[in-house]
Amino acid sequence: KCPCSKQWYQRRVRGQGENWHGHVTTLTVSAQFRRVGLARTLMRQLEQISDNQKCFFVDLFVRISNNVAIGMYKNFGYSVYRQIVEYYAGGSAPHSPPDEDAFDMRKALSRDPEGKTLIAKKKVIRTEELFSSL
Repeated sequence: KCPCSKQWYQRRVRGQGENWHGHVTTLTVSAQFRRVGLARTLMRQLEQISDNQKCFFVDLFVRISNNVAIGMYKNFGYSVYRQIVEYYAGGSAPHSPPDEDAFDMRKALSRDPEGKTLIAKKKVIRTEELFSSL
């Protein structure tokens, strides 16, 4: 069976002006198909699509506790742009995980050769600020 059938990938292009970018909504690869390059292939595909659509960068959000994913994305050339406070909601039930911050990670594309879109005005923002800027 094709390993690609064991992954989930969702992406989109959004924004205006220098904020025109590709965004990874989710990327999941089943455990038995990890470490064979599927995530890298999918990320390169999104980067190429975004570059073809004249985007300035690609971004994604990742839990600050997800060191494996953070390391993988850094390996792919992404860097932490800023931290978003309480981006991931915990639950209200007993023993639910608490709210968790996210890193907004970015990779500049060919339309931004100097990496200007990788320089954040604020290194830490609240979730409300993120959604008011979209």
